[in-house]
This record gives sequence, structure tokens and C-alpha cells, in this order.
Amino acid sequence: MERDHAEHPLVIGHRGAPGYRPEHTRSSYELAFALGADAVEPDLVATRDGVIVLRHENEISGTTDVATRAEFQSRRTTRVIDGVELTGWFTEDFTWAELATLRARERLGPLRQASASFDGRYPLMRLRDLFEVIERASEEQGRMLRMVAEFKHVTYFDGLGLPLDELFAAELDAAGWGRGDERLIMEAFEPTVLDRLRDLGVRGQRVFLIEGTGAPADLVAAAAPGAEPALPYDMFATEAGLLGLAGRFDGVSVGKARLVGPMPRRRSGVDGVLTGAELVDAAHGAGLAVFTWTLRPENRFLAPASRRGSVRAAWGDWAGEFGDVIDTGVDGVFVDHPDLGVIAREESQA
Repeated sequence: MERDHAEHPLVIGHRGAPGYRPEHTRSSYELAFALGADAVEPDLVATRDGVIVLRHENEISGTTDVATRAEFQSRRTTRVIDGVELTGWFTEDFTWAELATLRARERLGPLRQASASFDGRYPLMRLRDLFEVIERASEEQGRMLRMVAEFKHVTYFDGLGLPLDELFAAELDAAGWGRGDERLIMEAFEPTVLDRLRDLGVRGQRVFLIEGTGAPADLVAAAAPGAEPALPYDMFATEAGLLGLAGRFDGVSVGKARLVGPMPRRRSGVDGVLTGAELVDAAHGAGLAVFTWTLRPENRFLAPASRRGSVRAAWGDWAGEFGDVIDTGVDGVFVDHPDLGVIAREESQA
């Protein structure tokens, strides 16, 4: 690896390049780097035997062919995950050897028929497989490429005896990444796992994900009965909340609606919630980098002013919206189509 060509903001392939290939597959990640991504983002969940696998959620009926597999029909069950009841098939009920027999499917098939045309072609991936993809692409491109690892449902997995932070640290060691370095960014909606990663000596930026509604699951679980409720996510999007994160974390990541709107109607009751460039400026003032998710070109995901026509799968004025997000001064953007993120960055710098 000769040099770091990363520009500002980072273009992060959200689960690879799922606009073109089913997410979290080797093909999706390799394509993301080929299209110019500076980093890719895997979602981390665990198997029954403690292997970290890459899936959007631990419930996998929407992203694999598990529902069609006769040998696994008895595994269908109902679980409560972070307070939400879900019925389906869950990674923690499978060994890696069993999951390795499944094939990936496009999660947004009706909207992304081109990606869905690859359904059934690719197996699932482990975290250790992605380390290899990143290293190979870095060597081929002669630049440092990064991983933005998202830890999913940490408190839930803790309750099963599957601590994602400890499993992750072991995977780093096994992959030869030591305890992490500048190639690694870690993010989570649950702040305490980021603290635990620091305590384990895992190096790399730690980024707190600020959801649009609700409160962090770990804080909710830790709140004593009858005590004050857990701080809502909105509290962390105020000037005081951002200052409270300073020195603890390296950055925050917010949903696109906090930057270009419209924000969902808030029920948190928090005053002084920041949006747009004011949020980014306040975070930077507190010494925090700012990332945002997810930039997508389809009308279904664009703000109303950027939509063109009434077809949900059609592409609207993605360039305008992507540019508006970048102009807020963010440090990284998560995109489903990495090439579009690169184009938007280039146009904003012209």
C-alpha cells in the first residue's frame, strides 16, 4: 500500500454496493471499491458458535433464501429484539457451517430489480472474509481503504453470551489487524459498546449513531424501574448533547433527514435539536466528525423536493440532494451506489 488517496468527505459503500448487487456479499464489497468507495460498511451479528457474520439484521428471512430451505423450517421462531417482536429466522440459531449453505437475496427487490437479478448467486460472508477483500483491494488500488464496522443489537447479543466487542477483537487479532488502526472506524447505536471497545484496546475511530427517534437500547436496558428514562437520541443532537460526547467518541453519524429533512415529527420533547449545517458545525466545534446515512437515488428515499415523477423506483434529483448533504460539511457519506457518491463529491469540489 503506497498512499492514502482518501478525499473529503469519505464515500462509504453502505453494505458494499447494494444498488447493484445484494448487500453484504463479496461481489457487492468488491464492486464498491471498484466504483471508488473509500470504505465499506459491514453490519455485524453473531452465529450460535460465535462467528461474526455480515447481515443487515440478525433476522435473515429478507436477505437470504432461508425461508425456502426445508431443512431449516423448524428454526422459524419469534424473538423480542430491542423491544420489538419479530418472527423469522435468526443468525444466533445457526452455526456458521449452516449459514454458509444459504444464498443472499436483495433486500429491496421490488425497488432494485437489477440487484435482485443476482438473487441466489452469492453465499453469505463472515467478517474475516471482508478483511481479505479490503486488503486485496487496497493493494490493487495503491491506497488505504477502510472498514466502518457497525455493531448490531449488542445488548441483545450480550444476553445470549455472544459479546460482539470481544468477538470482534478476536477477529482483528486473527486477521492480522492487531487491535485496529487508521483503517478501522467503529459505529453503534448503543454507546456503551464503543466504550467497551476502547477498554479492550481496540484502536480506530469510534462513532455514535444517532437514530431519528427513540433511545439507545443499552441505556433503556440499564434504566432502573421508576428512575428517569433513558436519554433519547434527540438529546445527543443538541449543542449540549454533542459537547457531552466530546472526548468520549471521535464522531457521530446521523440519518440524512437530520441534514436535509424533512425530519420525522419528534415525540422526545427535547428542545434545541439541531439540523443541517448547524448540527455539523456544532459537532465540529465539539471535536466530533460527522457522518450521515444513507444517500440513495430512488424517489422512494429522496426528500419530496428531489423526487421526479411518481414511480418509487425511478431516480430523482439525486445529484442535487447528495450535493446538499455534502455542502453541510459532513466528513463521510454512506451510499448504496458508490459511483454516485464519488460524482457528487467531485461536483461539490468543482
